Parts: sequence; structure tokens; C-alpha cells
Amino acid sequence: MSNNIKLLQGNEACIEGAIAAGMKFYAGYPITPSTELAELSAEKLPTVGGHFIQMEDEIAGMAATIGGSLTGKKSMTATSGPGFSLKQENFGYACIAEIPCVVVNVQRGGPSTGLPTSPAQGEIMQAKWGTHGDHPVIALYPNSVQEIYTTTIDAFNMAEKYRTPVILLLDEIIGHMREKVDLSAKESMEIIDRKRPTCSKDEYLAYQPEEDLIPPMADFGSGYHYHVTGLVHDVTGFPSTNAKISHDLIHRLMDKIDNNIDDIVKYEEFMLEDAEVAFVAFGATSRAAKETVLNLRKEGIKAGMFRPITIWPLAEKQLVKLTENTKKVIVAEMNMGQYVGEVQRVAAPDCQVEFYGRIDGQPLNPGELYEFTKEVL
Repeated sequence: MSNNIKLLQGNEACIEGAIAAGMKFYAGYPITPSTELAELSAEKLPTVGGHFIQMEDEIAGMAATIGGSLTGKKSMTATSGPGFSLKQENFGYACIAEIPCVVVNVQRGGPSTGLPTSPAQGEIMQAKWGTHGDHPVIALYPNSVQEIYTTTIDAFNMAEKYRTPVILLLDEIIGHMREKVDLSAKESMEIIDRKRPTCSKDEYLAYQPEEDLIPPMADFGSGYHYHVTGLVHDVTGFPSTNAKISHDLIHRLMDKIDNNIDDIVKYEEFMLEDAEVAFVAFGATSRAAKETVLNLRKEGIKAGMFRPITIWPLAEKQLVKLTENTKKVIVAEMNMGQYVGEVQRVAAPDCQVEFYGRIDGQPLNPGELYEFTKEVL
């Protein structure tokens, strides 16, 4: 067997992908079911010239991750539901200060301490709106150990390319399952690094955008002096209460993502060519949905599946097309209904959108999804 073929746990594949993307700094606080991410970072980063630090809490973990990125190092932190809540204030800081980093959330049951070792998909909307104010967000959600590896690389690439924090959503199932992974997949992937200034140090304006709306980012300690704040700021980085500056800044932050939807949105379409009923599912739940599609097809029911890999921004164009071409869509989630509201919002008038969810800490399985589908057809 090739040295590139490994049997890996999902969380382990995430760290392998992060290192392949160039991660050199990890700061965090251990929490089930993401603890392996911290443990493996502590083990592997020193071997590639990187650094790991365990902070005193989740808030500090996010703050240190921002600090690591400011020095020019590709940085990551990881957590689960309760810690994801604690990271939100500093996540917003990273959004407005345009600090590239990756935040992994291996979801478990909630709210609060909830079900620490059981799967859930309860932070779909929190990934979008967890921090206050209007802000851009990119959130990715793979569904296999192989895809965790490549999507982690994608997450770092998008963070660096668009100078923004990127959320990588996993769940306890895919985080802890073990599957074969081909590590050579990175050889066909571009590794993207942030733009750095080419002007003189005296001319540098930290938040002066280029044509693509993204400002070049200098490393702290490299001689480029600039101010970083969570306040609305002008091109120098210093705070401003000017209405036009505020308007232009927030619109630019949104536009740099919205203008690149086609580059950011990734998805899988499965047997949709002639589908009359389609599932919308992601993460571990999409694996059950795919099996359900195959079971329904055996009975002559034309079923298919649309799987968003990019959860945010919404794959609106693809979902509109799906609902225009399908009589019924079933959104399957391990929660009480979060993504389904977005599907209903953009659905074609003639398409009926159904919801099937589970929140008891047990995986959503093909058998129950099959029975539900037969009931609503």
C-alpha cells in the first residue's frame, strides 16, 4: 500500500489537511468531540516548525489564533458547541479586522453542555449568525474522512484568499469515524497564501483594498506598522465614526464574499437528473440520505440528493434550480429545523419542502428516512 494511503480518524484527517495547507499555529482548549484536534496539533506541529498552545479557555483560544495569524502564520482553533459559543465575540473581531484563520466546530448535542459524546448538527444557524452585526461568513461541511482532508485545505485557502475567518463544520460521527484517506490528493490542489504588500513600508495602508476588494496583509514584526481594532475603521486601521466609512467598510466585507459566490460554493449532486423527490442533507446525515436514495430507486421511486458542502454562503442558485425541477424536497438534519428554513425561503412555489430531523443524540439512519419519505410521497 502506498505511503500516501492511510486509515485515519476524521479529526486526524483534519489536522493532516491543515498541515498540508500550511498551518503553523494552533491555539485552543480541549473539548469533546474535538479533543483529538488539539492533541494531534500538539504532536505534529513541532515536527513541521509550527507551534501549539493550550489556552486557559475557549475565548483565549480564539484570541490567540487571531494573534498567530497577524504574525503571518496560518492559524487554526477547534472546539465543539459550548466552546463555539464562547468564541463568537472574537470571531466577530476576526471578521471586521479581516484576520484569516480556520475555526473547526465538531458538533455535539446541545444546548449548553448537552450531549458531549453524541452527534448533532445544531450549529448550522450559529455558524451564520453566531456573532453580532452584519458580517460575511464562509462555512464548509464535508461528509467523509477523505473529504475532511481536502475540505480543510479548502478552508485555509478560502481564509487566505478572502482574508476572513472560515468555519469548518464537522459532527461527532464524521469526526470520530475511520476511513481510508489518500493524502496525495493535496498534490492536485492549489495552496493559497494571503496577499502581502508590495509597496514601501511608509506607504502601506493596512485596509486599502485592491480591485478584488481585499487589502494586502503585512505580517506583524516585518516592519509594516498598522493598527488593528474591532471598531469600524478607515484604511489606516484607526477607528472612525464617519457614516460613509462605516457604510463602505461593511459593504466591502460583504461584497468580497458575495462577488465570489461561484468560487466559494461547493456541492454534490447525486442522481438528480430525473429526480421527482430530492433530499437536501449534509455531513453525516447526507450519508444516510444517499443510502435512502438508492433504496427508493430500487422501488422505482425517482429520488436524488443535493448536498451542500459550502453551507454558507447559501447555494441559492443551485437550490432554486433543484426546487424548480423537483416536486418534493426533504431536508434532513440532526436538529429541529435550521437549514430547512433557507430551503423554504428560496424554493419554487410549486415545490413542497418537507423536514425530517432528529435531536436525541442518535444518528439519523436510512431506514427511518425511507419510512418518512414513503409517508409523505
